[in-house]
Amino acid sequence: MGMDRDIVKDELLEAQRSFHQLLDSATVADLRRSSNGTRWNNGQLLFHMYFGYLIVVRLRLLVLFFARLPDAFSRGFARTLDVATGPFHVINFVASVAGSRVFGYLGLANHFDRVIGSLLRHLETEDESDLARGMHYPTSWDPYFRDYMTLADLYRYPTQHFEHHSRQLSLNGGEFERGDLPGHG
Repeated sequence: MGMDRDIVKDELLEAQRSFHQLLDSATVADLRRSSNGTRWNNGQLLFHMYFGYLIVVRLRLLVLFFARLPDAFSRGFARTLDVATGPFHVINFVASVAGSRVFGYLGLANHFDRVIGSLLRHLETEDESDLARGMHYPTSWDPYFRDYMTLADLYRYPTQHFEHHSRQLSLNGGEFERGDLPGHG
């Protein structure tokens, strides 16, 4: 059974609208406020949410590479990455702190738009056989990584990551609930 590209396209576009709403409605004080349950402030967490989409642009190339090799190669790669979980989390934290400073909030919105555009273009041109290809992932890196994911699964990942972290934002003087995002009730 193939992936419903329209559903994934709608998810990507909804996340893009939500991201813009979050940035447009946030004050500088909101962006500097600590998030709920992370060590990031809201601005850094928004960068991290963007980064989840950016990483998929790169991961899709790894899927297409590893899917053509025997299963043991991606399994070994994932195990190696699982061993490096500690350094990964440090890099992940520092990258979001630095990225939010380098991009700025206007720049972040523009970069988010470009990444969504890239994913939409790739999604339209992937053939069904590539969408069915997959590889193993380091499950200790992210709660939404499963041991084995297809390219179709990977296209769904960044929005799951986005929605998870959107619940940790403390914008507009309080917690930003999922139901406050456009299209979520």
